[in-house]
Amino acid sequence: MDFPALAIACLAAALTSLALTPMAARLAKLLGIVDRPAERKVNARQGIPLLGGGAVVTGCALGLAAFGFLADDSQISEMRTQLAAFMAGGVLLVLVGAWDDRFDLGAWHKIPFQLVAAAVAIDGGFVIDYFTNPLSLVTYTLPVWLSWLITLSWIMIVTNAMNLIDGLDGLTAGTGLIIAGTLGIICFQAGQPTGVLIAVVMFGALLGFLPFNFPPARIFLGDAGALFIGFALALVSIQGYRKAALLTFIVPLLALAVPLLDTISSVFRRLRAGKGIFSADRGHIHHLLLAREGSHRRAVLWLYFQTLCFSVIALSFAQLEGYSAYIFLVAVVILTVRLLRNLGVLDITRQENPETDRGADEGPTQENSQ
Repeated sequence: MDFPALAIACLAAALTSLALTPMAARLAKLLGIVDRPAERKVNARQGIPLLGGGAVVTGCALGLAAFGFLADDSQISEMRTQLAAFMAGGVLLVLVGAWDDRFDLGAWHKIPFQLVAAAVAIDGGFVIDYFTNPLSLVTYTLPVWLSWLITLSWIMIVTNAMNLIDGLDGLTAGTGLIIAGTLGIICFQAGQPTGVLIAVVMFGALLGFLPFNFPPARIFLGDAGALFIGFALALVSIQGYRKAALLTFIVPLLALAVPLLDTISSVFRRLRAGKGIFSADRGHIHHLLLAREGSHRRAVLWLYFQTLCFSVIALSFAQLEGYSAYIFLVAVVILTVRLLRNLGVLDITRQENPETDRGADEGPTQENSQ
């Protein structure tokens, strides 16, 4: 790939996001797209603007445009269809998310739009179309219907996972930045230039946005930004899965471990309680950390650290072969279970603690929670 063009694309995305975020904040206030604290939300401050996602998607778009202007035509022609699908699906989710931020759509009302965005991406070439048997190492081509089903499910899961963890200032933006960098390296190792480019511009755009979103946040991503980040990371992870390698999809799974583990535990917890899977509660990992750490910033930094640890594990796992990969994976699973148990995440019957909830609500710098 053209590395100078990649570097300029990253810089363009970062500077665009950095410059546009204050404008997005003013526009959000003008349009009334601001956070409104409620009983189930962590944020207790009135009127924090919610259009941060607009600055992030614009940064990504201008970063891609910069790369297209500087890179060789042969590189761009090979990626044009996938990049167009990425931006079309991403912009759709940003518009739906912005509407939700303003008028409060129900979670189920957003699902059809997410399905359309995922279908656009799949039609553009983001497809999980191979599976490698971990025992025989034989690679199988998936039937088209099964490939679509698996890919559609993966995009939906990751998109909503990043939205679900958007509960503390800077959490989704910071973890998204770390995951984008990790998946970009994985895509480079897998020889997937489209994934590398999307990861690089996403990294730059989030880097420019994070100074305004880190606690105490002056602007939130909103659903528009969280959905776009999740959608982008889902597509990059599809590009990064190793089609002919051992345990093909473990590497991107490890990179996305924090949001995925939080989503899985949330679904089980709500089903056990007889609630809808999209109903709000205070059992997310960030809620438990906020109660344990007693500091909003420490809780966010702890989750950054955990995301970084899983990212390093993912990069290390990508280099392993044979039985060493299985041994390494078993060790990671054991340590992850121990970590989640210590946090209380595995207690899916856990009841909300009113005292803890009130303490979290009284914090002056918390963002909205699902």
